[in-house]
Amino acid sequence: MFSILFKLRPIGIAVVAGFPVVALAQEAAPSAQALASADEPAAPIKKLGVVVITGGRSTSLPSQIPTTIEGITGEQIQATVNATDSEDALKYFPSLLVRKRYIGDYNHAVLSTRASGTGNSARSMVYADGILLSNLLGNGATFTPRWGLVTPEEIERVDVLYGPFSAAYPGNSVGAVVDYLTRMPTKFEAHAKVGAFAQPFELYNTRTTYSGWQASASLGNREGGLAWWLNLNRLDSEGQPLVFATRLVSAGAAPGGSSVPVSGAVLGNNRSDQPWYILGTSTQYHTVQDHLKAKLSYDLSPTLRAHYTLGWWNNTSTGRADSYLRDAAGNTVYSGSAVIDGRAFTLSASDFPQSREGLEHWMHALSLKSNTQGAFDWELAASVYDYRRDLVRAPTVALPAADAGGAGRATDMQGTGWNTLAARGTWRPAGEHVVDAGLQQDSYQLRTTVSNVVDWIAESSPSVASRFDGKTRLRSAYAQDAWRFAEGWMTVLGLRAEHWEAYDGLTQTSGNLYQHPQRSETRYSPKAALSRQIGEDWVLKASTGRAVRFPTVSELFQGAATASGVTNIANPDLRPERSWTTELSSEWALPQAATLRVTLFHEDTRDALFSQALPGVTPITNSVQNVDHVRTLGLETAWQGQNVAVRGLDLQGSVTYADSKIVANTGYVSVSGDTVGKWQPRVPQWRASALASWRANDLWTVSYGARYSGVQYSSLDNSDVNGFAYQGASRYFTTDLRMRYALSKQWHAAVGIDNLNNDRYWNFHPYPQRTYSAELKFDH
Repeated sequence: MFSILFKLRPIGIAVVAGFPVVALAQEAAPSAQALASADEPAAPIKKLGVVVITGGRSTSLPSQIPTTIEGITGEQIQATVNATDSEDALKYFPSLLVRKRYIGDYNHAVLSTRASGTGNSARSMVYADGILLSNLLGNGATFTPRWGLVTPEEIERVDVLYGPFSAAYPGNSVGAVVDYLTRMPTKFEAHAKVGAFAQPFELYNTRTTYSGWQASASLGNREGGLAWWLNLNRLDSEGQPLVFATRLVSAGAAPGGSSVPVSGAVLGNNRSDQPWYILGTSTQYHTVQDHLKAKLSYDLSPTLRAHYTLGWWNNTSTGRADSYLRDAAGNTVYSGSAVIDGRAFTLSASDFPQSREGLEHWMHALSLKSNTQGAFDWELAASVYDYRRDLVRAPTVALPAADAGGAGRATDMQGTGWNTLAARGTWRPAGEHVVDAGLQQDSYQLRTTVSNVVDWIAESSPSVASRFDGKTRLRSAYAQDAWRFAEGWMTVLGLRAEHWEAYDGLTQTSGNLYQHPQRSETRYSPKAALSRQIGEDWVLKASTGRAVRFPTVSELFQGAATASGVTNIANPDLRPERSWTTELSSEWALPQAATLRVTLFHEDTRDALFSQALPGVTPITNSVQNVDHVRTLGLETAWQGQNVAVRGLDLQGSVTYADSKIVANTGYVSVSGDTVGKWQPRVPQWRASALASWRANDLWTVSYGARYSGVQYSSLDNSDVNGFAYQGASRYFTTDLRMRYALSKQWHAAVGIDNLNNDRYWNFHPYPQRTYSAELKFDH
């Protein structure tokens, strides 16, 4: 690490000497192609200075942004990215990774940022038109942003603000803030798209092809002060198996009289490099998702606009299992005592689980906003996200009997959700000041009831087995002043005050009922930045900010109330994370409309929230705990250029180095102190991305992308040394290809291949292998 910093010393000296901060300015450039002008414009031209976004509606990010921002337009996404889900828009952003396991992944596609891994979903924020999509009810793989409330076809642009440097956002912004700006028409328009995809998949003893299709339609119009937009989408997707039944070789016993010799088990090594058998698959989802988005805006006056958004998302999925094991007669073996290589292993219903899920979520948002561009503008906004129906059923009896019904469990989260309320204003007094200020309230409610049922398919005769309820509320006030105090200089100073409450916490398991006491805390988060424009071609910038990430409802209250025989318990006494993040950058404008940015970043986090083993508890029982001190020092470079070497060839790329270590931890995994000095889970030391897009002529656009991630770990003690195994986290290198052809001004066809080189890589679950896609799109 020090050798790298030494080589980059001239850049670092220049950055520190200027101690500046300013964000990239992005402006959409018109396309040179007459035929495809509406769909394939050139990449945005980045200019140096503060953020100024022109051409269409502005992002909902603050008007003066004191740090790095990257963006992509909807036209770029359509031309260069195989985007089947909205999160695909982030595929080639510097330092970002979405853990998307298959097309339509609705419950594990969490976002990873510079210094936060895919196990820390609550350390980033995702919005659509300023509406919160991040699921901050919990922190981890199952609390994914609600990507399904945005479809790729309705995206106008996506902006990403790196780091907690704006006082307008809570401490969950410590990693990044992603804002989707969706379409609102200026005249009548209609769009339709149909697509299909297929993934030939080979792993262990699974060899089959998983496929699916997608269709969407959009209509919109504007007449006078009234504008409306309607978007419908259906996705029908078969994903690859995600979970595998396993047994350690060392766990085998001597065969008994009822033991059955079997074949088909696959011998391999687990993530700790111990020999084990892979016995079969489960959690192979067939999911059908329906999406409806309706938006209505009305100009009450030339400077005052009301806007309403309705979002509906419905998901029906079936999780399947398959055993590799066969007896002497060729029959599939799901249960009982199975003999493999002379060792007996007992199989249970949990080895080959099934599931059926029915989810119906609703979103409402209403805003009233002035836009005078005068001395003062204001906005009132409110949103609600509601788990109207959220039911998961699974059997507790083994296959094949479970196919006909039998005992099981049902997990019901109806009534869960969140709501937000905000009042914001922007004041532009005489002089060089722009002041943003506001009041906010974000409320979260968790309702989880797990019931035993006599028939898991019919969900008959339910009786409560466990229950987890709770609420949190965050009330905030902030102010931020962007001041151009001299020619070429700008400073941004901000402060955020937050009052957090956790209440109505209830944990019920095995007949034990715990009602947790109410908690509250008040914290303050200052922000500061300074920028120096050296000339038209060079900007120096720096920013620093504190972020306080309060525990989520799930981290506090979801889990068994006692340690006996369980794998996770509640921890209502968690302390909030406290992070100081600093960024130093230097950015240059280069020939051919190119830019180069070099950013040195540092994050220091106290009481980081991770799931780890409880001290002194046997058997080992996990709980969310505070890790005393995690520190990250890294370097990010990003470059892009247009018409590079040949006309129509646009290139972009980024490389990120992160030295992210656990500095202190009074907890442990297996031996006290064994996590100190180890790498932070799911934060690789190296990652990189690149995208080349060539507009060959007025008809053809071809793009080729590549993504790389280095070695990473999932456990706090880094004991998972074998990343290329089920439950491991591996390095990877993947490439993607997309070709788009303009059949006419209104019709476009595209074919694509993701993971062209068919890399087999893991992030606990296996990622998709080579996937083929094709689409046909109409625009009017």
